[in-house]
Amino acid sequence: VPITWDKALDTLADKMMELRKNNEPEKLVYMRGRYSPTSTDLLYGTLPKIFGTPNYYSHSAICAEAEKMGPGYTQGFFGYRDYDLAKTKCLVVWGCDPLSSNRQVPNAIAKFSDILDRGTIIAVDPRMSASVAKANEWLPIKPGEDGALAAGIAHVLLTEGLWSKEFVGSFKDGKNLFKTGATVDETAFAEKQTHGILKFWNIELKDRTP
Repeated sequence: VPITWDKALDTLADKMMELRKNNEPEKLVYMRGRYSPTSTDLLYGTLPKIFGTPNYYSHSAICAEAEKMGPGYTQGFFGYRDYDLAKTKCLVVWGCDPLSSNRQVPNAIAKFSDILDRGTIIAVDPRMSASVAKANEWLPIKPGEDGALAAGIAHVLLTEGLWSKEFVGSFKDGKNLFKTGATVDETAFAEKQTHGILKFWNIELKDRTP
């Protein structure tokens, strides 16, 4: 049933005051979308604090700040970035759909066909997404098994000597000591741009065959 804005505001205010009277202000949750002076400074910045609830969320939690955390915690770069799709020859789309949900969807759409023309697109996703539909290869893994697949791939890359030695480094005597089930002396490897790959092999990867 349509109601006026005044009625809607009165109803909202009544519900909020009911929570205050019941000493349950934390049951109020405020979630906002993109920025505006009203939503940012007044509703998001002031209202929850005055009301007494810690539960207020910005769209940044699933947008800008969430994106920054990925490269921030893996590469030390907390900032916006996109991938060099214009030069990509092999694109692995793992658990995401850049044609539908990406900070630069138009850019991904524009570059996708060019990547298919000059290279390969591999999609790892249990869901038939738009990117999956256009990919050369689809690995429809079961939900929650991403880690097993990643560990299996890493195991093969190391045991078969397929890692980038220019970036990762290599064994000091030139002999590949990565053997299934065998621990390796960490001092035998001269690491370059990575950190702790021998430790991770000994703890996790040595037994993670495909």
